Amino acid sequence: MVIKLSPLKPVYYEGGERAVLLLHSFTSNPNDMKPLGRYLQQNQYSCYAPVLSGHSLPAEDLLTYGPADWWQNVRDAYQLLQDKGFEKIAVVGLSLGGVLALKLGQQLQVNGIVTLSVPMYKKAGSLQKRLFYYANRYKQIEGKEDKQIQSEMEALRHLPVDSLVDFEQLVNQTRDNLAQIDSPIRILYGELDAPLYKESAEEIFNRVASEQKSVKGFSQSKHLMTLGQDRNDINEEILTFLNELTW
Repeated sequence: MVIKLSPLKPVYYEGGERAVLLLHSFTSNPNDMKPLGRYLQQNQYSCYAPVLSGHSLPAEDLLTYGPADWWQNVRDAYQLLQDKGFEKIAVVGLSLGGVLALKLGQQLQVNGIVTLSVPMYKKAGSLQKRLFYYANRYKQIEGKEDKQIQSEMEALRHLPVDSLVDFEQLVNQTRDNLAQIDSPIRILYGELDAPLYKESAEEIFNRVASEQKSVKGFSQSKHLMTLGQDRNDINEEILTFLNELTW
């Protein structure tokens, strides 16, 4: 029997007068950020994690959205926190969410930025591989038969990937504008992740204009750092950074 999966909803943890925007990774959802959000809530931070458009939906639907939609989601989330009365907002982003966090730091006033597993170089082809993995897994969870999955995956391979090309351009544009960032920033990466992410972390560190900046690797972390073996240390690292900011 095929199960229809329900789209996920944004999460809001009300914890105090300091606000943190939490941005999830590509092909994932706010579940990436929930443990961190709960931890920060317990330490008097209010956290909001939006769902980037198309995420938690089938891959065929996800492909109909792109960086323009995800950027609007981030703008809307920032505005939501402002509407709740928060005057200063920090942002924490994982992978795609980290790219969007950097873009937010380039275009709007943020109190501080934390990036995790952020790529500063990403090709549409590698994004397509990630999308296919997500699509296959999603169809398995739906309970579809192997033959149907194979047929749908073949059809997926022929769909336009304009949004993934736009994603590649988002990364390039964000990298080119790193010097516009002057907010305090902490740049984290997993040492078990692909070398690209350490290299990207160092490039972000070298190119931002922030006076308060640091970069750190975590020895037991792969890509989804917020859910990995170092998550408790990472949570503490982020909390320490947030507590050092001027609110």
